[in-house]
Amino acid sequence: MKKVLNGKNDNGTGRGSIEKCIGGNDSEKNQEVEGMKVLVLLGSRNPEGQTATAARAMLDGVREAGGDGELVFLPDLNLERCRQCGNTGYGTCKSDGKCVIEDDFAAVVEKLKKADAAVFATPVYFYDLSESMRSFLDRLRRLTRNENGKKGIAGKKVVSVCVAGGGGGGAPTCSAIFERIFTYLEFDLVDTIPVRRQNLVMKKSALKETGRLLAAGTL
Repeated sequence: MKKVLNGKNDNGTGRGSIEKCIGGNDSEKNQEVEGMKVLVLLGSRNPEGQTATAARAMLDGVREAGGDGELVFLPDLNLERCRQCGNTGYGTCKSDGKCVIEDDFAAVVEKLKKADAAVFATPVYFYDLSESMRSFLDRLRRLTRNENGKKGIAGKKVVSVCVAGGGGGGAPTCSAIFERIFTYLEFDLVDTIPVRRQNLVMKKSALKETGRLLAAGTL
């Protein structure tokens, strides 16, 4: 899997291009299968962590059903926070369906629009989404206030996964936050899976089955 090591690109700048932060090899294994394409966006930068473990369990199920999966680690991308442009705070996002910030956001959104379904997986911090996931969704919400920005987003099937370390009590609250944001985006939320470190091993089978059902089109 391609990934920027230690949060740095080949030039050591600390900013990874989107090409280097996407798990391209995950899709190459199933090039011969024209199945459902599932994009997995992770709010974690650790490719060996609990959130990545949960996401890969989901992808195992996607592949088992003949689907095609791709991982994107948001913290390793160049993604700025929303600038709240103009007097209204919406700027060209609302008027044109385009964000003025020139970073990796547009490329991730394009991948999201082209995918048949998406999984949003985040570690839980302070009973909430990770900062990278929150920043991405904040900008996506503004973009979809325009009909052009909404195309390829509204109605898309999505699954949310919240992985809580520590005591693990924040996963349900985090899941509710995802649900509220997805309502604004007009996503079709077909499942939400709260996970805590104490039950991650047990939940892997449920994650895999959810991925399989998602790719099979039965969710």
